[in-house]
Amino acid sequence: MSTATALKTVGAFVAGAWVSDGELVELRAPYDGAGIAHVTFGREEHLQRAIAAAAEAFERTKTMAAHERQHVLQTIHRHVNDRREEFARTLALEAGKPIKTARAEIERGLFTLQIAAEESTRNYGEYVPLDLQSFTAGRWGLVKRFPLGPVAAITPFNFPLNLVLHKLAPALASGCPVVVKPASQTPLSALLLAECVEQSGWPMGGVSVIPLKNEDASPLIEDHRFKLLSFTGSSAVGWELKRRAGKKRVALELGGNAAVVIHDDADLMYAAQRCVSGGFSYAGQSCISVQRILVHENAYEKFLTLFVPGVQALKAGDPLDEATDVGPMIRESDAVRVEEWIAEAENAGARVLCGGKRSGSVFQPTVLTKTDASMKVNCMEVFAPVVTVEPYAGFDEAIRRVNDSVYGLQAGVFTNDARLLFRAYEQLEVGGVVAGDVPTFRIDHMPYGGVKDSGTGREGIRYAIEEMTERKLLVMAVRE
Repeated sequence: MSTATALKTVGAFVAGAWVSDGELVELRAPYDGAGIAHVTFGREEHLQRAIAAAAEAFERTKTMAAHERQHVLQTIHRHVNDRREEFARTLALEAGKPIKTARAEIERGLFTLQIAAEESTRNYGEYVPLDLQSFTAGRWGLVKRFPLGPVAAITPFNFPLNLVLHKLAPALASGCPVVVKPASQTPLSALLLAECVEQSGWPMGGVSVIPLKNEDASPLIEDHRFKLLSFTGSSAVGWELKRRAGKKRVALELGGNAAVVIHDDADLMYAAQRCVSGGFSYAGQSCISVQRILVHENAYEKFLTLFVPGVQALKAGDPLDEATDVGPMIRESDAVRVEEWIAEAENAGARVLCGGKRSGSVFQPTVLTKTDASMKVNCMEVFAPVVTVEPYAGFDEAIRRVNDSVYGLQAGVFTNDARLLFRAYEQLEVGGVVAGDVPTFRIDHMPYGGVKDSGTGREGIRYAIEEMTERKLLVMAVRE
């Protein structure tokens, strides 16, 4: 990978203006450690300025007509589309995301904006008949959704554009100002997006994007002027933030150790191909990346002969190489952690079928078997290009083993038996069951979120709008 020798300096976007009086931090590429840019990290005083501006902007945004909000989102969409290759290269550099995967994220981000623009005009209410008793004759009700108020958004490194848009786009569609704290490892994409927002016509101060050190970010969680905290990240951090958030609403999209069940009647070739894609895209650094594969004992050996060669064919390396399938992990320390977890599993009897090695921050795609539920590679979120494959005897056993987890985000089920699919849908303790595909499947308008330690609330534009709005009832007493 080659990066420019003269690093550009990028400010923080605070209350509608670019500031450069914070701490200057050099951002380095995960792949080779080369410098990418100098980024201004804000201080708490910048955050306080952003919160005050968001509260003031809400007096304007909450009264914006649907066509105005739609126009803003369509304008942002146009600006992002015009700069799509710039966004893709930025993602590849700061997140270590293979360039072809980065381009796919840009496409998803554009789709997210498109759906948000459409949903901004669909804030439908309902009529409620209230004359159900004699003394309520002549009454009827009207229910309408109103924007909550300023939204605090904290986003992770793994989808630096699209996961910011999953908070910012529905906020704008709802009429809510938003203050975004992007991941400290990957702020450039969010700041590039702020340039697009700046040109959109959204009210001044209604969006801020501020890289922050954790010690300066407390007002995002605790300030009462925020009416919703939307967080995507680790389970431990997310639940602690909820504890500190006071009376505001909290939406948490947290971790997982996603499982796939492959029954013996499934198309094994297709299931193997999908598991290769679902387990190793973006080096497994996704909360719905395939981590645990359970295969019926009658199909287990056959599945391995299809799956392992597919994994071995993946190319790991430079994310700017068009041929790369698996880029680096976000930090070399994460690759070291995974190396340690695999060594622990091997010492306890696990067998490495392929991979298991690292070079700096690049970890080779890895398949393990002979594992048990207590091993970290199964019971914790590995967040790496590592998958375990184990046999099961009966479908009920497979469901029990999927549910034997503190997480519950999504699960995939491959079978042609509709009865088994509906049993899985009823009994799996997850936020989403994907029939005939891997749990890594997501399209950006669907309801997305988990249960147990995997979070609370739902993303997906219409569902996020529900989180960001409040129902209000108008009772009409019509007298003769």
